[in-house]
Amino acid sequence: MRFFVFITTLLVSYFNLHAQTGKVDLSYYLPEDVTYNSEIPTPDSILGFTPGEWHVSHDKLSEYMRVLAASSDRITIENRGSTFEGRPLLLLTITSPANQNRIDQIQAQHLKITEEGSSALNLNQMPIVVYQGLSIHGNEPSGANAGLVAAYYLAAAQGEKIDSLLKNTVILFDPSFNPDGLQRFAYWANTNKSQIINPDPQDREFDEIWPGGRTNHYWFDMNRDWLPVQLPESRARIETFHNWYPNILTDHHEMGSNSSFFFQPGIQSRTHPLTPVLNQELTKQIGNYHAAALDKIGSFYYTEESFDDFYYGKGSTFPDINGGIGILFEQGSSRGHAQETDNGLLEFKFTIRNQFTAILSTLEAAQGMKSELLNYQRDFFNNARGENLNGAYAFGSEKDAGTSYHLAEILKRHKIKVHTVANDFSESGINFKKGMSYIVPKNQRQGRLIKAMFEKRTAFTDSLFYDISAWSFPLAFGVDFTENASLTNAGSEIKNLQQTQTPKVVNSSYAYLMEWHDYYAPKALNAILNKGLRAKVAMQQFTLENMSYDYGTIMIPVQNQILDRVELQNFMNEVSNTSHVTIRSVSTGLTQGIDLGSNQFRALKPSKVAVIVGEGINPYDAGEIWHLFDTRYKMRITKLDTKDLGRTDLTKYTDIILPNVWGNAINKSNIKKLKDWTRGGGTLIGYRNVAKWFETNKLLDIKFVKTENPAKGVSFEQRSDFNGAQVIGGAIFEAKQDRSHPINFGYTGDRISLFRNTTIFIEADSTSYKNPIKYTKSPLQSGYISKINLKAIPETRPFVHQNLGRGDVIIFTDNTNFRAFWYGTNKLLMNAIFFGEEM
Repeated sequence: MRFFVFITTLLVSYFNLHAQTGKVDLSYYLPEDVTYNSEIPTPDSILGFTPGEWHVSHDKLSEYMRVLAASSDRITIENRGSTFEGRPLLLLTITSPANQNRIDQIQAQHLKITEEGSSALNLNQMPIVVYQGLSIHGNEPSGANAGLVAAYYLAAAQGEKIDSLLKNTVILFDPSFNPDGLQRFAYWANTNKSQIINPDPQDREFDEIWPGGRTNHYWFDMNRDWLPVQLPESRARIETFHNWYPNILTDHHEMGSNSSFFFQPGIQSRTHPLTPVLNQELTKQIGNYHAAALDKIGSFYYTEESFDDFYYGKGSTFPDINGGIGILFEQGSSRGHAQETDNGLLEFKFTIRNQFTAILSTLEAAQGMKSELLNYQRDFFNNARGENLNGAYAFGSEKDAGTSYHLAEILKRHKIKVHTVANDFSESGINFKKGMSYIVPKNQRQGRLIKAMFEKRTAFTDSLFYDISAWSFPLAFGVDFTENASLTNAGSEIKNLQQTQTPKVVNSSYAYLMEWHDYYAPKALNAILNKGLRAKVAMQQFTLENMSYDYGTIMIPVQNQILDRVELQNFMNEVSNTSHVTIRSVSTGLTQGIDLGSNQFRALKPSKVAVIVGEGINPYDAGEIWHLFDTRYKMRITKLDTKDLGRTDLTKYTDIILPNVWGNAINKSNIKKLKDWTRGGGTLIGYRNVAKWFETNKLLDIKFVKTENPAKGVSFEQRSDFNGAQVIGGAIFEAKQDRSHPINFGYTGDRISLFRNTTIFIEADSTSYKNPIKYTKSPLQSGYISKINLKAIPETRPFVHQNLGRGDVIIFTDNTNFRAFWYGTNKLLMNAIFFGEEM
């Protein structure tokens, strides 16, 4: 008896020690119904630790995947590009050796399922294709760490079970959707790990420094970029997706530490109407496999109670509009190596095991439902073609080639057929110019995807959304658009999309003129001013040498410059070529309208811009601004951290941008410092709820429209849904523009589509010219808004400019830079930067 007690004590001590030190054995994860090839290296033999003991960094993850591929004839590996920080975007293709030998043939056959004539295919002989992607949010690391175990299992497991799986399945294995974020978070978790694991939730290990590891280099949430594809990581995975059209795509996430494990389907009433009902039924059938697998290891879970499949820009929803099944997994997060929760001690290894289990249950479902899923895919594309038999969409701009090009670029990335315009034509009073416009046939494989990208929707079966409720790309890009174009206007299909070539700049002895319409005009102006050249902006319209020039035209004199005539011409050509902006030479200053020597041409100064970042600032909003300046306009922007503002010399900057702010991010002394800097001649630009911050701190004199919506007849159970329905999670609204105001320079029409995700409504000023942008009487264009907010928003103003001393204060209540794809409003910020002193 004493011997039994002694052994029991030893075992308890052993397990307690392992829990305290975080030691893990690989057998904790691996199924016992197969054997393992000893020649395949285990993760610990390469990493120096078993997954779960430490958080794997991306460099170590990549190293193991390369070693694994070199050791197994089941795996091939490719590098599809690099992140902004230069990390590889790896993809493993995992299947049987026999399938690897004919992988190109398998891929070609699989793609035929999506094409016309697919009814003749024998689907029984085809493998199913599964895309498994891990940890798109870098600080949700259990997915990527489970990928180490899963990749080992798929390479090393032996027996009939694994042979059958690999024979019938091609696995596209993406070990890290977000290498930069994963690396950032692994560093944080590992450098704050104690030898004796401390699960106290208040420990520093569980409180990442701003901006955290969730995002990529520019602080984007990459799980919102599947549709816009603006980031290199997204572009790599979207290319893989369209090169294969997988039947299932999994997206492995984490959620709050007190939660268990979630798998889809989500809330059914919030599924996008373009998604077939059968999609959700198949998702539920696949869910039965997850439930059985999690039951087997004793893990708790839930399904159909939260999350949704509405916005197609998320990883788990994007496949739904492309003939596949997208599946979201959400694991309660340890956020470090172990953490105390409402459910007891949550260890990192436990979160990894649940994700690993879901990886295998997905593959089991794919094999078990192979026939249903392949047939579903074939029917999806056949039915989609039948829905759109005639006609085309057309979009473009007579003045802005850059914006139209980038919309066409997105379509091409999604394998959507895009044509040139054969000749100039008009439709519904809108002109579409050859060389500046595009035609998109409706009857093509991606017909449903096109509709999802272009549609406007204002009626919904549910009033709650996990993400945005509207994303109409023609509105986001601000292009001229029709859905009623005739295919007779279509020219040839564009195989190799290229930006419009600008004409060579002719030498001038007088001046050069550049209109402000093109998307990249700010990039060109910045280059000109930073060269030390003099430039002026036209405050009024004029005509010169049979050309009409609009508000905001930039004039560069030839005389009194630091470059001589030839040098100036050469530089103008360089700017024109790199910015894709037309620059014209003129030989006289005499015009119809304001002459070139008029005081209505205002001198411009180089801009030195800073953006406030750090604790208390929304990293998404700040990152969008940083990305816009750095990657699009090639403009230097200084990131000023909130914790350093007290010792920062603000006089170095002409403009400071304050993104959406949370709480008391800026203390009283720094508020005074910003005020003094503005009074001295600076331009302070704020976004979204900064409007209230400006008003509270007496930087702006504005009044807000108050909304009240008392909860009548709402039960305790319904309270959350009631409050959620009052939120504007993301919708599109129309505003009227005064084009003579500098904030609107470069726009050709008097209407603009604004993306809004706040309920901040500013009353219009009684002086009409102080409302250069004002919502129309019926502003809703697409998306959900509650009745009380819809009543409040008409004829309010989303933009305010006021002087403060010798400086300027500007507020935008809407996000003009939303997720890097709201091209149509980026110029508003540039106008505030370059022309703020003229407002």
